[in-house]
Amino acid sequence: MDMAVIELSRLQFALTALYHFLFVPLTLGLSFMLVIMESIYVMTGREIWRTVTRFWGKLFGINFVLGVATGITMEFQFGTNWSYFSHYVGDIFGAPLAIEGLMAFFLEATFVGLMFFGWDKLSKLGHLLTTFMVAIGSNLSALWILIANGWMQNPVGSRFNPETMRMEVTDFMAVLFNPVAQAKFVHTVSAGYVTASVLVLGVSAWYLLKGKWTAVAKRSFTVAAAFGLASSLSVVVLGDESGYALTDNQKMKLASLEAMWHTEKAPAGIALIGFPSVKDRETHFEIKIPYVLGLIATRSLTGEVTGINELVVKAEERIENGVRAYDAVERLKTDRGDLAAREAFERHKLDLGYAMLLKRFLADPRAATPDDIRQAAWSTVPNVPVMFWVFRVMMGLGFFFIAFFAAAFWMASIRKFGCENGFCRLFMRAAVWIIPLPWIAAEFGWILAEVGRQPWAIEGVLPTFLGASSLTVSQLWTTIVGFTLLYGALAVIEVRLMLAAIRKGPVEDHGAAADHDETAGGYRPLPAE
Repeated sequence: MDMAVIELSRLQFALTALYHFLFVPLTLGLSFMLVIMESIYVMTGREIWRTVTRFWGKLFGINFVLGVATGITMEFQFGTNWSYFSHYVGDIFGAPLAIEGLMAFFLEATFVGLMFFGWDKLSKLGHLLTTFMVAIGSNLSALWILIANGWMQNPVGSRFNPETMRMEVTDFMAVLFNPVAQAKFVHTVSAGYVTASVLVLGVSAWYLLKGKWTAVAKRSFTVAAAFGLASSLSVVVLGDESGYALTDNQKMKLASLEAMWHTEKAPAGIALIGFPSVKDRETHFEIKIPYVLGLIATRSLTGEVTGINELVVKAEERIENGVRAYDAVERLKTDRGDLAAREAFERHKLDLGYAMLLKRFLADPRAATPDDIRQAAWSTVPNVPVMFWVFRVMMGLGFFFIAFFAAAFWMASIRKFGCENGFCRLFMRAAVWIIPLPWIAAEFGWILAEVGRQPWAIEGVLPTFLGASSLTVSQLWTTIVGFTLLYGALAVIEVRLMLAAIRKGPVEDHGAAADHDETAGGYRPLPAE
């Protein structure tokens, strides 16, 4: 086992995943915003809403194409870079991915063409249905992907079969309704809705500052403000639900993102700021709000949030039990009728994955010393400083978006679009400048989820370092450089296309610049305004 190969394989997957996730949130959010906008068009019959829908649909299309292109390569990496992972858990992990392709991707791919080219060929209601099906397909795709990812975080409905030496499904409904997957899905799609709302609001604010396309901008601003406020509230509430799910399923991740080295008296406080030290195994200069973490994590005043040190002790116990399970499996390989080995395996099978952590330090876990077991137990602690600060940046941005959309909703409600006062112009400028922030929050959320899961590829079942393919360092560097150059070129193309579409504005395909106003030096409202 070459750890350089492992780390480079992780780096490659992280780069492609982070890049792909630049497009996913916007696709999720814009798809349903298009449904809202087109629904208003169908109900009112006002052509301005058709113009609004087609404009944002163009930006959705650019983003959608790049999302598809970058997502396909990720699925191939499971076979090329993580072949043992695919072999060991493919029976379970592969099912949601296959269903995502057959159900969700084909659904959105079928209707996306009708959505773009069916405006003059379908009835208003028929075209709205195609837009709705694209939105459903996009969000269903996220559902199945997050069911697969949720199973990696909480591997329910499955068991290890010592006869095949693989993980197998025992209850697919448990996999489907995995509480971690459900919490991750609603949290992720809500974050996508926030991302789209910020983009629509920011572009609309830019138009209003420039005096361009004000009819489209005002309506888009109003939809984005309402949709964004609801979504930002949902992100925070469902983020709390995700934290509650960690209490039962990923206690080490919860303790690490709070840099809680020792178990506190219930209910535990939440740290606003602090400086975690891995060397000292302490968090220095910590400022805490009493009771909050206990209430979030346990929904009670008496529930306990276990600290990192205590969790490491429990990990040592599970490693020792896992070694017994590992020994039983080795005995069953030579004699499947060994009843004593079968009984020992059944008693300790849930801890088998913990024994596999020892393979990072020695070939045979059964030869482990107490020092080896202690070292393997501490390897279950993820990067605490990264977890601590990434979570706080993400949490701070979440509350910022609530305040931001609340202000936007207030402005839209009283129709303060003229920007006669300083606050309005300042807010509009801020709306343009903060467009990148939801992407930063989304990427940080992904980092929090995946770094916090280490050292596991499958929580408690398969360590990451055992899942990689037998590749060379040179092969991995070649693909990393290749992907970086290719994706960098695609990023430039995508940004240029998006900016060009925004600069052009909501001009219909026949070229009618609908609301040009010579005297204002910009644009006048459409007749429907």
